[in-house]
Amino acid sequence: MTTRKIVIGITGASGAPYAKRILDFLDHRSRTRGDVEVAVCLSSTAPEVWALECGGDIREAIGGRFPIWGMRDYKAPFASGSAGWHAMAIVPCSMSTVARIAHGISDTLLTRAADVMIKERRTLVVVPREMPLSVIHLENLTALAKAGAVIQPAMPSFYGKTKTLEQAIDTVVGRTLDQLGLEHDLLKRWGDKDKEEEKP
Repeated sequence: MTTRKIVIGITGASGAPYAKRILDFLDHRSRTRGDVEVAVCLSSTAPEVWALECGGDIREAIGGRFPIWGMRDYKAPFASGSAGWHAMAIVPCSMSTVARIAHGISDTLLTRAADVMIKERRTLVVVPREMPLSVIHLENLTALAKAGAVIQPAMPSFYGKTKTLEQAIDTVVGRTLDQLGLEHDLLKRWGDKDKEEEKP
């Protein structure tokens, strides 16, 4: 069994519940199947936004489940391409983080890890959460897409008859997991029949 090594970056953009949900999924996956290794890196403002949107201390919420690497801790294994980490998702991703990655500014561990994914031609999923988007934002996102990153805005879908906030969050998290190469059952796929429709 191959262990998939995944980095989760969390910035100070609004959207901490997306990060919480994907970490909860990965924690369950790690404990039940043991086929993922996860590391977390934070921006300087991620703890403040997490406290506002999810409540509590982000390090206490994550600690004990996954290692959290410091912003300047370049000894982290995923700071080098030779370590062979498979993928990274930045959930949510602020526009300032998008700008720094798009222009090759590796001033923190988070942006360095993203730079590694791009240069090694590995999976980098960027989940921006901002509106409206300025031309500057769009040009920076386009630069990342041209460099090979997957741009996956935090835009929930509703064709699965989404009824709760949790279900809406899962439509974004599920698509992010798709890009990370992890199977799941968090969302209803287009074309899936409703259970009610399947009854005789």
